[in-house]
Amino acid sequence: MPITISPVVDVKTSLGENPLWDIEQQRLYFIDSADGRIFRTTADGYRVETWDVREMIGSMALRSGGETAVVALQSGIYSFDFKKDQLELLHAPEADTPTNRLNDGKADSRGRFVFGSMDTREAEGAGKLYRLDPDMSLTTLDEGIVCSNGPCWSPDERTFYFTDSWSGEIRAYDYEPETGSVSRRRTFVSVDERDGGLADGMTVDAEGFLWEAHVFAGKLNRYAPDGTLERSINMPVRKVTSVMFGGPNLDTLFVTSMGRSPKPQFPEDGPLRGAVFAVEGLGVRGLPAYRFGA
Repeated sequence: MPITISPVVDVKTSLGENPLWDIEQQRLYFIDSADGRIFRTTADGYRVETWDVREMIGSMALRSGGETAVVALQSGIYSFDFKKDQLELLHAPEADTPTNRLNDGKADSRGRFVFGSMDTREAEGAGKLYRLDPDMSLTTLDEGIVCSNGPCWSPDERTFYFTDSWSGEIRAYDYEPETGSVSRRRTFVSVDERDGGLADGMTVDAEGFLWEAHVFAGKLNRYAPDGTLERSINMPVRKVTSVMFGGPNLDTLFVTSMGRSPKPQFPEDGPLRGAVFAVEGLGVRGLPAYRFGA
């Protein structure tokens, strides 16, 4: 079966991020980080719903037991009720650092939300990596980060992957599923940036291979568990931002993109800029997204 790439939803997100397929609802969620919006749609993009969270949003994870999510906004971690369109502040870990905002995050199988922060100027290592437990306790896992991106786990959850996009590397940590602790940080991949690309959002498939959205270069890279580049796929736009498997069989790779260049030196894109794409025919399946508090 040949690989096909097609736009699923074209709402011209300024900064599309965080594709999240919920297996219970059979719905795709994604966000516009810059414009502060959450979207929900069917696998074919036929029906699109939108919520405005009224400030920049870095990531989200659905919560167990209802129509709510935990969301990483510019000012802190909130609980968001989709039906009431209501936010409730849970933590403001960086209220004393106004040049920072919260960014990428995901839930693990024990219902913890692991997320990071970033320097909005993307210049200083002022960001941190956090873990929010279901009891709402907050733990710092790492620090000295410019731009947190791509948290994800190996299928057995013994390895945690993460990138500081400006570091030139994808990192691996030993992860303890029972406690959510990390240790033994190391370089998993030294990212090839000769094409002008940086590591952005990431996910792991059922075979344990890591998929990376290579932003500004218009590529998706797949790495073997030993860090070897297994394949690279060219996308219709250069500013691809994040990836997540979904669809009824978890074999469609959904890819978000950026509709607006953050700085003048970064490339512009054509009419499909800011769209969400479906990549099919890859021959692999993904892992289900977990819910916070499960």
